[in-house]
Amino acid sequence: MEQKIKIGVSACLLGKEVRYNGGHSHDRYITDILGQYFSFVGVCPEVEAGFGIPRETLRLVGDPEAPRLLTSKTGRDFTEIMRNWARKRAGELEKENLCGFIFKSKSPSSGMERVKVYTEKGFPGSNKGVGLFARAFMAQFPLIPVEEEGRLHDAALRENFIERIFALKRWRQIAEQKKSRGNIVAFHTEHKLQIMSHSQKYYRDMGRLVARVKDMELESLYDQYEAMLMQALTLKATVKKNVNVLQHMAGYFKKLLTRDEKQELQEVIEQYHQYYTPLIVPITLVNHYVRKYDQEYLRKQYYLNPHPFELKLRNRA
Repeated sequence: MEQKIKIGVSACLLGKEVRYNGGHSHDRYITDILGQYFSFVGVCPEVEAGFGIPRETLRLVGDPEAPRLLTSKTGRDFTEIMRNWARKRAGELEKENLCGFIFKSKSPSSGMERVKVYTEKGFPGSNKGVGLFARAFMAQFPLIPVEEEGRLHDAALRENFIERIFALKRWRQIAEQKKSRGNIVAFHTEHKLQIMSHSQKYYRDMGRLVARVKDMELESLYDQYEAMLMQALTLKATVKKNVNVLQHMAGYFKKLLTRDEKQELQEVIEQYHQYYTPLIVPITLVNHYVRKYDQEYLRKQYYLNPHPFELKLRNRA
C-alpha cells in the first residue's frame, strides 16, 4: 500500500504533553516503527473535553458497567461532560475513516479494558472498568481493531492487531469501489487462507455467504461480509491453525516438488509445529516454492504476506 493507513492514537502516546501533570507517555514503537506505515489522529479526551493542563487526576467510581468519572481528591463529577464529549468526538471520527485505534492503558477515559474502578468510599474495587471515551468509540465502531499500548508488547496480540488493520484497509479499498459481486468474490478468494488460519468455522460460514452472492442484495452482502471478516480475524491464529494452513498449501505442490523438496517442506512445517522455529521460516520456504513453480493461486493469497515483512511480526518462535 503506497499511502499510510490512518489510525487513532491516544495523544500522550505520540509524545504530546497532555497528561494531568503536563507530561507524556511517548511510545517509540508506535511513532518510530508503526509510524512508517500508519498516520495518526491523536485524541486526548481530558484536554479536548476542556479539563485543562495541569489538572486533578480522575478515576472511575461505582458500578464497573456504568461508572462515574470523578476527580480523585475533590470528588468533582465530570461523568456527563465526558460522556457527551465522547459521543460527539466518536461521531466526528467517522469522517477520518480510521482503520484502528491504540488506547492508553489504565486510563479512566481511554482504557480499553481492566481499568481500575473505585468504590463509593474511595477504596480500590474491581479492575473491570472501561474508559468513557474508549467505551463510546468501541460502541460507535464495533468492527474497527482496537488495542492498548501495553498489550502491544505481547507479540501475538501485536501481530493480530496489525494484521487486522491491514486487512480492514484492503477491504475498505474494495468497498469504496463500485459495489459488485465479482469484487467480493475476488477479495474472498485472496483471503481464504488468512481467514482459515483464524477460524475454520468462519472460513466455512463466509464461503457459504459468498456462494450466495447472486441471491443477496449487495448492500447487505457487503455489510455481512465485513462483519464476519473482522470477527474472524479477531480470533487468534494459533500454531495448530497455522500448521493446518501450511499443510493445505503443501497440497498445491504435491505434483510439482521433488522428493527432497517435499521432505524439506514437511520438516520445516514440523519444526514450526514443535516451536523450534518461528512462522516466518515455513512461510519463507512456501513463498520460495510459489515463485519457483509459479503457483498462481497461492501467489495471490494474503496469508503469505498479510503485512509488511519489515515489521518482523512472524519472527517470534
